[in-house]
Amino acid sequence: MIEYELAGADLGEVRFAISPINELALSLRTWRDPGRYPLHLRWLQLTEDARRDLDTEMILALTNRDLWTPDFLTPRPFSPLTSFTDQLDALGDVPASVLREDVAEVHPDPATRPDVLTGRPARVLGRIQRALADYWATCFEPWWPRMQTILEADVVHRGRTIARSGITAMFADLSPTRIKLVGNVLQVHMSSDAHFRRSTAGEGLTLVPTLFTRNASAPISPDEPPVVMYGARGVGTLWEAERPETPDALVGLIGAARSRLLVLLESPASSTELAVRLGVTTTAVNQHLRALHAGGLLTSARHGRSVLYLRSGLGDRLVAG
Repeated sequence: MIEYELAGADLGEVRFAISPINELALSLRTWRDPGRYPLHLRWLQLTEDARRDLDTEMILALTNRDLWTPDFLTPRPFSPLTSFTDQLDALGDVPASVLREDVAEVHPDPATRPDVLTGRPARVLGRIQRALADYWATCFEPWWPRMQTILEADVVHRGRTIARSGITAMFADLSPTRIKLVGNVLQVHMSSDAHFRRSTAGEGLTLVPTLFTRNASAPISPDEPPVVMYGARGVGTLWEAERPETPDALVGLIGAARSRLLVLLESPASSTELAVRLGVTTTAVNQHLRALHAGGLLTSARHGRSVLYLRSGLGDRLVAG
């Protein structure tokens, strides 16, 4: 069990933050044991082809059979607006001693430790950064706006709970079986053997919602900043297909499928994201997007490795009319 002492004014220093790299690292659990994460099976199916082209040797080495990941891959975020690029760049500054210790926690037996995690620290960290950058670009970035929406909604909900019922009620709702506030001590019951008690004085406590955990957890080292990760609300709706309401006249003019796309593209989205939201193939979506774009109803712009589509002025007038 891990215990954080929230002394005096520190009760007011509890903050919420969202961590893109935290989500990326914890999602690796679904590779190891997809049956334990049935809510994400749809996403795993959609990214199956893309994952084949990744550095799977390194990516799989970043977890073990118990689904642990190195603590340096889940750094404390400082804001709900944390940037993935900033977090990825910061991995290059991880001290060699921290890299060795965290890898040894995940793979304690040197005889079975993956070769890709041994050798010069700078080389290992460089390969980790490249592997995670490719993973993010192909399997996360198209869906990140949707994931981020769920995470931000959870933070708003927790803030309302604090305002309405107090901080004790908020902690009780994070994980009834794992988290408990006793006086000014927050207890986090862990599945590992980690046990320590430390104060949050001068650092505060950061609460991080995540889409890829079944239970609340915290860093297993007392040297790490005070952080608690917990399961976000609404994960069950993450990969549900959307059926937006479309005007009958619009459906009669351009068809049901293209009408739904035009309604959804009030805000920018990629073809991959739209396919997930509508529960259809990316190929089918691309066919309709090309037709709508050729007809002047959509605009498009490249964003990283994705092409984002948005309703044009003509498209806005057609939907409104």
